[in-house]
Amino acid sequence: MKNRTLALGSVILTLLLGSCSVTNKLTMNAINPAPVTLSKGVQRIGILNRSLPSKSNITADKIDKILSAEGRNLDAEGSEAAILALMEQLRQNESLEEIVSIEDQPHLRKGLGVFPTTLTWNEIETLCEEYKVDAIFSLAFYDTNTKVFYTPTTMALPNKIGIRLAIPAHELTLNTLIENGWRVYDPNNRRIADELIFSDHVVSTGKGMNPVKAFEAIIGRKEAVLHQSKYMGMDYGKRLLPYQHRITRDYFVRGTNNFKIAQRRAQAGDWQGAAELWKQETAHSTPKVAGRACYNMAISNEINGNLDTAMQWASKAYTDYEIKGALRYLNVLKYRASQDDVLHEQLAR
Repeated sequence: MKNRTLALGSVILTLLLGSCSVTNKLTMNAINPAPVTLSKGVQRIGILNRSLPSKSNITADKIDKILSAEGRNLDAEGSEAAILALMEQLRQNESLEEIVSIEDQPHLRKGLGVFPTTLTWNEIETLCEEYKVDAIFSLAFYDTNTKVFYTPTTMALPNKIGIRLAIPAHELTLNTLIENGWRVYDPNNRRIADELIFSDHVVSTGKGMNPVKAFEAIIGRKEAVLHQSKYMGMDYGKRLLPYQHRITRDYFVRGTNNFKIAQRRAQAGDWQGAAELWKQETAHSTPKVAGRACYNMAISNEINGNLDTAMQWASKAYTDYEIKGALRYLNVLKYRASQDDVLHEQLAR
């Protein structure tokens, strides 16, 4: 029987206890395969920035004019921050040998806040040959869009004799949407290995006697946008890596005295001891008890990474005893097994 690994390293278990329920919940760490898989042998990555600052419409409002001019610089600096963070993250990937910046390609750059047309494979192969890389990560677009909100308010200012008085003022809130789209070109198989859009918001506020003064009072907006752009680039670089997440399972704690004892053993972390009692109950004369025990044996084997055996027990719980939820759990295990195969393939590259 093939022993599949559910997680890299030890499985961490957390019990969420219920007093009267037929089941208890547990959570465990699991490892999913990397969202992006490159062809075998890809070791040199080229990074291409195709984004150009978008040109905002010129309006009569002074704040809009300021934001329009600032936004073009913010788009340029934000895209560069995302690219640099992506490069740094990829350089930490031990499976890659070198990360190369693809420069001086103005004819490939676009200024739209949406995905531009994909590059042709002839263009990609030419770039790969010129820069001696095996695949290309492209920042397809980067765009910031700021909405302005005015709110009447008051602010305290000292008068001529130093007494602080409340005077009418404006509160200005800038809600900046940051969007960037990424593509990964894998020329070995002539396929787009990934295409994804990241988006996030940065909210900044300031007060002043008029809207322009309120805008001038806003501190740190640019730094916040650049900081968030770095995180977006870093997160995209992590899509080549397997990632850990938490999964939740229910197991039965009612049926016989052995189920109660097994529950206490599980709460104490003795899952092997709990499984011994569940195994005994799989031969119980009452179908519901035997079925619940079979279901719990599936849980026990999943905890230990034995997904094939877990599927056998879950199947028995459903087919022989019609335990509610067993078929759904069986399908969950099948999906986990397929993901586990992908993970092993990625780790073997």
